[in-house]
Amino acid sequence: MLSITRIDTRNPDAAAAIAALRAKLAPEGNVVSEAGRQKTIEVFGEPLTPVQVVERICLEVREQGVDAVLRYTAALDGKQLTADQLRVSADELAAAHAAAEPGFLETVRRVRQRVLHFQQAILHSDVNVNFDHGSYLRQRYLPLRRVGICVPGGAAAYPSTVLMTAVPAQAAGVAELAVVAPPTPFGSYNQDLLATCHELGITEVYRAGGAQAVAALAYGVEGLPAVDKIVGPGNLFVALAKKHVFGTVDIDSIAGPSEVIVIADEYTRADFTAADLIAQAEHAPGSAVLITWHEPLIREVAAELDKQLATLQRSEVTRQSLEAFGALILVRNAEEAAELANELATEHLHLSGALSQNLLAKIRCAGAIFMGPNSPVPVGDYAAGPSHVLPTGATARWASGLSSNDFLRSNSVIHLTEHGLAEIADDILTLADKEGLTGHAAAVKLRLEAGGREE
Repeated sequence: MLSITRIDTRNPDAAAAIAALRAKLAPEGNVVSEAGRQKTIEVFGEPLTPVQVVERICLEVREQGVDAVLRYTAALDGKQLTADQLRVSADELAAAHAAAEPGFLETVRRVRQRVLHFQQAILHSDVNVNFDHGSYLRQRYLPLRRVGICVPGGAAAYPSTVLMTAVPAQAAGVAELAVVAPPTPFGSYNQDLLATCHELGITEVYRAGGAQAVAALAYGVEGLPAVDKIVGPGNLFVALAKKHVFGTVDIDSIAGPSEVIVIADEYTRADFTAADLIAQAEHAPGSAVLITWHEPLIREVAAELDKQLATLQRSEVTRQSLEAFGALILVRNAEEAAELANELATEHLHLSGALSQNLLAKIRCAGAIFMGPNSPVPVGDYAAGPSHVLPTGATARWASGLSSNDFLRSNSVIHLTEHGLAEIADDILTLADKEGLTGHAAAVKLRLEAGGREE
């Protein structure tokens, strides 16, 4: 029988239990399994923390280039590659595409079109503010030149990650995309993954994963030029490496375990809710939390979880996730449910009950919100249009999901005529005088005294 945490907010210990749950969802960066600790000692000769591991790898990749990437690929992934094998060849990409199931490629095309349609619809456009005397202000948006995409490849293959990262970038007009995936059967040797890249017109795919791949993208190595931004999910070491290189390049987020909160009421089907919780937990690790004010639903969902887990292919790891990161929470009412959801600021929030529309108005903090019984989280994971790269670990309090606008950079354009400068000169001179910046003031006074030319 599943042993999942149950919390009743009417009890005095509920606040501590919720705080403990929340703490589990944000990776600390220094927690490592015994197997991981032994691997670290084997590779580095000492029990480094994950943060220390990432710092060392990034430093060596920055200093030694492709040699360090290949060395860590061999030591950590067990794959011996040469420099000319790092990049997947054009022939391999074309062969994977030619061998792919036609139905799979049709799916990729349909999903790409849905994602592209949505991402282009929300794309920022230039803004112009014009003045009668000929002056104007402009905010303009330009695509990033080159973007790196991290695709996981440990426990499963993720062509969906390519779609949900590359297509928003393409919608923004990014010209160069470089995909990195570990050299595994689920990573850069996965034929469906390679076929998806080819279908999307991605010509750069590299057989590298982990911190060494992130460092290679950030600093550039022989055969893999540096990028301007790194996006995409990964394990703890990928997340910590992205954090380490931020500032050299931009990143999307520092992601932790995947999460869902389902807010349900007496009209919600227990089997639907259990399936939604399981779908997230099978990421392993994956957090799955039910919040309801209808007490019988807690018992019904618990029973359904046991029933559905018995038939699940990834039953054991899913059960472990539910027991480690899951919870069934009973609250007093819908108002408290919304408050708790905002406090937890989850990656995915499913408002599944009859009060979905009313609750939506109260929700401030969530990566993506799924409304009603026919909008389970997998529709966002795979096909709807918004990217499935979303903020985790309560960072939805201030962070947003990846979109086409994240692949744009903006700059302002200021053009003043003589009349336009004269109109605001007094304000400039007043502030420059208050700040003691006489050079600033002089740059304006000189033009006023010269009687500039109208354009």
